[in-house]
Amino acid sequence: MKITGIELRRVAMPLVAPFRTSFGTETSRDILLVRAVTPDAEGWGECVAMSDPLYSAEYVDGAADVLARFLIPAVTALDRADASTVGAALGRFKGHPMAKAALETAVLDAELRAAGLPLARFLGATRDRVACGVSVGIMDSIPQLLEAVEGYLAEGYLRIKLKIEPGWDVEPVRAVRERFGDILLQVDANTAYSLADAPHLAVLDAFGLLLIEQPLAEDDLRGHAELARLLRTPVCLDESITSARAAADAIALGACRIVNIKPGRVGGYLEARRVHDVCAAHGVPVWCGGMLETGLGRAANLALAALPGFVFPGDTSASARYYRQDITPPFVLSEGHLPVPAGPGIGVEPVADVLAAVTTNTQWLAAGRE
Repeated sequence: MKITGIELRRVAMPLVAPFRTSFGTETSRDILLVRAVTPDAEGWGECVAMSDPLYSAEYVDGAADVLARFLIPAVTALDRADASTVGAALGRFKGHPMAKAALETAVLDAELRAAGLPLARFLGATRDRVACGVSVGIMDSIPQLLEAVEGYLAEGYLRIKLKIEPGWDVEPVRAVRERFGDILLQVDANTAYSLADAPHLAVLDAFGLLLIEQPLAEDDLRGHAELARLLRTPVCLDESITSARAAADAIALGACRIVNIKPGRVGGYLEARRVHDVCAAHGVPVWCGGMLETGLGRAANLALAALPGFVFPGDTSASARYYRQDITPPFVLSEGHLPVPAGPGIGVEPVADVLAAVTTNTQWLAAGRE
């Protein structure tokens, strides 16, 4: 498959409500989309880098720059660009997994559309719908939090994840557990704690949580292993899992009992499938995290989350959780689940007039230069 050219498109998407975590508050998303054009099909990828390097070292302006200057020219120069060659072409460039993931996904989507093959089937999915949870940001007050959780449960979400940080942890969890009883409940710290906080985090053991996600720094596997020995609540890793090799190391060290897989964080859906396979081989359950994706990224995440090792509801929430109007036809929750797209490739496309309305910039990079 020869790439004719690749478009980089920036879109601005306001959130339905501010989303606060331990590393900051988002009110809108500046999103970078990648469109790969071939003689036979077009494919889409979504870069999940944030505007600022807070969740990871990547940020959207940097992703756009490295794609335009290095990654796209390396791929468009290939005589044959497909899922089996893109990774090798990008591998010589250090870092930038979110940018690489967006480009690989766009090429893979084009390849699968041309072949009439759904991404879910290509990855090895075993389900046609995915159980959905929802991530609840840090709130200004516990009453506000309880109102938000009540609304999400009424919508049908099967699992609640609470963002936590020092000063907003035990009491919010206690309030939710006391108010809503035996719901599936977990917490996400986004690296906000240190090992010295272990006695405080152990207080959360009393609330029967599914897991505590990424309590310590992303490079602190030894600290997570020690913390895991001190807590009854299973430790889940997110930011620390950057590849299948990193997952294998974390499991071997005893640093986690559960893994959150985010395709952008590990460099794409092919590596995400490898992470899934490593975890499955070691009996470690996984679930699919989210990065406030539009319908393009959400569709691909649903295909991944339909693999057999994904045993917990993920953050593949409905479109309306974050956006009043998505750039694709909206994903709508039904009995706590979302359908896995069955069409070729990722199975969805942007709605042209909606996409045009939120586009802030486009850049076309023709094939043939490196």
